[in-house]
Amino acid sequence: MRPLRTTRLRRPLTVDTGIALAYLACALLLGQQDTREGYPRLDTSGYALTCVINLALIARRRAPVAVAVGVYGVWTVYTALGYWPAVNSLASLMALYTVAAARPLRIAVAAAVGLGAVWVYAGIVAPDGSVPAAVAMAVVFPAILVRFGQAARQSERRGERLAELTRQLRAERDEKARRAVAEEQARIARELHDVIAHHMSVISVQSGLARYVFHSDPATAQRALGTIADTSSEALEEMRRMLTLLRDSAADPESYAPMPGLGGLAEMAERVRAGGVPVELVVEGEVRPLAPGVELCAYRVAQEALTNVLKHARPAHAEVRLTYRPHSLRVTVTDDGKRVDPARVAEGAGHGLIGMRERAKLYGGAVLTGPRPEGGFEVRLTLPTSAAAGREDAGD
Repeated sequence: MRPLRTTRLRRPLTVDTGIALAYLACALLLGQQDTREGYPRLDTSGYALTCVINLALIARRRAPVAVAVGVYGVWTVYTALGYWPAVNSLASLMALYTVAAARPLRIAVAAAVGLGAVWVYAGIVAPDGSVPAAVAMAVVFPAILVRFGQAARQSERRGERLAELTRQLRAERDEKARRAVAEEQARIARELHDVIAHHMSVISVQSGLARYVFHSDPATAQRALGTIADTSSEALEEMRRMLTLLRDSAADPESYAPMPGLGGLAEMAERVRAGGVPVELVVEGEVRPLAPGVELCAYRVAQEALTNVLKHARPAHAEVRLTYRPHSLRVTVTDDGKRVDPARVAEGAGHGLIGMRERAKLYGGAVLTGPRPEGGFEVRLTLPTSAAAGREDAGD
C-alpha cells in the first residue's frame, strides 16, 4: 500500500505545483501593469509577498484550511502595504475553493467570510476604490465558490462510495463463485462414491469366484483375475480423482442416489420434450462401454445444458449429439433459440457453467460454451475415455 499511496500523493502534488506556478506567473505579469488607480508597481517586498501567496497553493490539498488562512493573512499584509489587491485575488479564490471541496459546509462558510472580510478591507483602503463594489464581490464570488466546492466534495464522496460498493460486489461475486465450485465438487464427490462402490463390488465377486474355481477351473480363475486387475485399475483412477477433488474439502455424509449414465439420455430427452422443448438425440460412432465416471460427467453436462434451454431459450429446438471417437467422447448440445449477446455471456458466469467446467476438469476434459452465429447457444464437452487414450487423442 505504501508505493500506491506515494503515487497517489505525487500526482496531485505535481498538478498543484503547476497550478501554483501558473498563478504566480499571472500575478507577476499583472503586478507590472500600470493600474491608473494610484497603486504602485511591485517592488522587492511586493514580489516576495506575491510569491508566498501563490506558492502556498502547492500544499492546498494537504492542508486546505491552513493554506487558506495563510493566503488570507499574507494577502491582507500585501493590501495594507498599498499594493494592488487584484494581483493575488486568483490565489485567494483557489484557496477558498479547495476548502469548500475538502471540508464540511460550516468550515467552508467560515473561510468564505474570511475571504469576504479581506476583500471589503481592500475596498476600504483602496485609493479610489468603491466599497459597495468590494462588498458585492465579497458576497457573490465566495458564495459561488462555496457552492461549487461543496458540489465537488459530494461528487467525490459519491464516487468513493460507488468504488467501495464495486469492491464489495466483486468480493461477493468471487465468494459466490467459490461456493458454487465447492458445492459442485461436493456433489461430484457424492456421485463418485457410487463409482467406487461399483468397482469394489465387482472386485469382491470376481475374487470370490477366482478363489472358488482356482484349482478346478484355472481358465475361469484367470479370467476373473484379469477382470479384477482391470476393475481395480479403474477404481484406483477414480479414487485418485476423488482425492484430488476432496483434498481441501470434508466429506458430506448424505444419502447417495443411483448414478445415471448415457443410457438415460433418451429418458432425459423425453422429459425435456414434455417440458415444451423438442429434443433430437443423435448418436455417432461406434457405441462402446465407458468408465462410469465418464458417463456420469457426460450425462450431467447434457442435463445442465438442456435445463438452460428450458430456462432461457424457449421457444426453441434442441439437439444432443453424442459422438464416440476413437479415444474420446464428445457431447454437443445446441439450440436454435433467440440470439444471445456475447457481451452478456461472461467467462465463468453462472453456477451451471461453473459446474460443467469442474466436471470436465475432473476427468481431464474441456467444455466450450457460447452463442452461435446463427442464433441460439452451444455447449460442447470433450472427454478422454481413459488417461492413456486422452494422451493419444491430444496428438490427433
